[in-house]
Amino acid sequence: MKNYQDLDIYKISLELFLETHKASFLLPKYELYELGSQLRRSADSINSNIVEGYGRKKYKQDFLKFLIYSHSSNDETINHIRKIVMLYPDLQETFVPLQQKYDVLGAKINAFIQYVEKNWNNFTPTTRNP
Repeated sequence: MKNYQDLDIYKISLELFLETHKASFLLPKYELYELGSQLRRSADSINSNIVEGYGRKKYKQDFLKFLIYSHSSNDETINHIRKIVMLYPDLQETFVPLQQKYDVLGAKINAFIQYVEKNWNNFTPTTRNP
């Protein structure tokens, strides 16, 4: 991989951020700056932490720390979506599929964390991600 843009978790998290950002504006107006804002920020954090961690990939612990932050933000995003689905059942059609996509992303981030932990000695910028 030449840069963070080659990582599957980066590509997926960016696509999901864009989809989530757009979907957040379906919330009632009074939620746009409450739950909607929290959702947008946590979704953005997933992607941003992948980028920042990659920038620190020279140091294993820094790289892993930011990947873990990304995974935690993914969990936070799922939690916000669950709240939205409970509070606004009419938005289930939009948000339940998003939650399922974040579940898949979380598993991929976790797998990449394990990959980095186990293969650090062989990890180079040209190594393919799992």
